Amino acid sequence: MTAVGTNAVLAAFVMFCRIGACLMLMPGVSSPRIPANVRLFIAFAVTLALTPLFSGVIEKRLIGAAPTALILILFTELVIGALIGFLGRIFFGALETLGSAIATAIGLASPLATSIDEAEPLPAVATLLTLGATMLFFLTDLHWEVLRGLIDSYAAIPVSGEFNAQFALVQVSDCLSKSFFLALRISSPFIVYSLIVNLAVGLAAKLTPQIPIYFITAPGVIAGGLFLLYATCKQFLELFTAGFSAWLSTG
Repeated sequence: MTAVGTNAVLAAFVMFCRIGACLMLMPGVSSPRIPANVRLFIAFAVTLALTPLFSGVIEKRLIGAAPTALILILFTELVIGALIGFLGRIFFGALETLGSAIATAIGLASPLATSIDEAEPLPAVATLLTLGATMLFFLTDLHWEVLRGLIDSYAAIPVSGEFNAQFALVQVSDCLSKSFFLALRISSPFIVYSLIVNLAVGLAAKLTPQIPIYFITAPGVIAGGLFLLYATCKQFLELFTAGFSAWLSTG
């Protein structure tokens, strides 16, 4: 193998480190329901598709690099790819957290719910929300925005073997604030519903202490919460998709 061929293979492997680490954490593709060999094939295919775009620039950086410098570049690319994937994962993590809060607010926070999209069990309401958001992630072609973001990342963070930890922390904090504010907007009707219902049930229980008001009103509280979920599910899934799409386009 010639020196040019060796540098080309190394450049492709460097790209694979960033792309593979990103797809390992990016929502949808990183689901444990997708076999590991399928995820590996997707990362490998994306790497081969993008290699002609950046191989020339990366090869110039690798020419004459010492083994320690090459290891540093590989490690840095892994961290950068993981950071990009983790930023996208934060949005779905915020949705899971507030989905569990919604389940608690309407009285459906069962710890025995079946796990569908995640490895750990979640309440049925949280699973429904995250699964719906994941389906919209692919139906609205946001996975192509992820690939566009990966392409743009080579211009924003070129391959250099240097990692700016301060920049990464700023990105994580901004993403946390955006994602949880978005998830709080989505779950706010259920939080207000929970406050009103619990206040009313508490007052009724104080007025009639001989009657177990809480157990009598529990089916009505659940029915009202399910009706509210039915009335608002479409709107807040659209709101979440729009917010996540805006982050992918500008983040």
